[in-house]
Amino acid sequence: MSTLTPTTSPARPRTDPEPTAAAPKTRRRTSPGVLLSKGVVNGLLIVAAFYTLMPVSWLLMAATKNPRDLFGTSGFALGDFNLFTNLHHVFTFNDGIYLRWFGNSVLYSVVGSAASTFLSVATGYAFDKYDFKGKEKLFAAVLGGVLVPTTVIQLPMYLLATKVGVVNTYWALLLPALVNPFGVYLARVFSEGYVPNEVLEAARVDGAGEVRTFAGIALPMLAPAFMTIFLFSFTASWNNFFGALVMLNDEKLYPVNLGLFMWNSVTQQQPEYYSLVITGSLVAVVPLIVAFVCLQRFWRSGLTAGAVK
Repeated sequence: MSTLTPTTSPARPRTDPEPTAAAPKTRRRTSPGVLLSKGVVNGLLIVAAFYTLMPVSWLLMAATKNPRDLFGTSGFALGDFNLFTNLHHVFTFNDGIYLRWFGNSVLYSVVGSAASTFLSVATGYAFDKYDFKGKEKLFAAVLGGVLVPTTVIQLPMYLLATKVGVVNTYWALLLPALVNPFGVYLARVFSEGYVPNEVLEAARVDGAGEVRTFAGIALPMLAPAFMTIFLFSFTASWNNFFGALVMLNDEKLYPVNLGLFMWNSVTQQQPEYYSLVITGSLVAVVPLIVAFVCLQRFWRSGLTAGAVK
């Protein structure tokens, strides 16, 4: 009895494929239209950068000059280096009133902006996550506040401050800074993109209250939004000149920009104030630069997320 066994074909020797020559890389030629558009865009960026940096460069060079070189040399020409002497004069003039103004600006900008940002984030979160009667109409009214120029409402705010009795006090600038319609709008946009509803529902199922859910879960998620709104509010508060001019009469309460304006108003009669104004202006720019550099990681990510949303 014969048995059938599977037949195997003889193994064939393995042959490697012959190496082929690499295909030559072809360079893509850029069309003249693309090159022209890039050149125009880069040229416009260079002009914009030059336009932006030129006043700051002039301010930096002028702050290093003594009064003789300030008026006797070109604006962008270097003179005798006198920056530290000018800084000493600014900080010691009139019993150091400039330091008082600088501290007032820090108080108005940091404290006021932090409180305003927290209220804006909480309000935007509420507009996004809660349903209540008239929500969209109320939000439309908030957006309407964005369209109202600040200078238009200064006189009504002054009359209200007079009735309350806070004119010529710190509260005259701190209380109006709490209202930020644009910050509320940004906070709602960020809340829609950063805070998932499922996470909040899970927290409520675990027994967390609404305040704890917002403070412990939503607020950390909205950290980029908080920093972005804070930076906008800080810049607006630091540059708030007209509001301080209307509300304040005591020079000890002046912010730094109003104090420099008062110094500049007497330069025609007393030219020595020019160095004080220029050097003081240079010092006043430093906090804005520091704020943008330190917070750029947050506000860049926040702006990107808001644009994607």
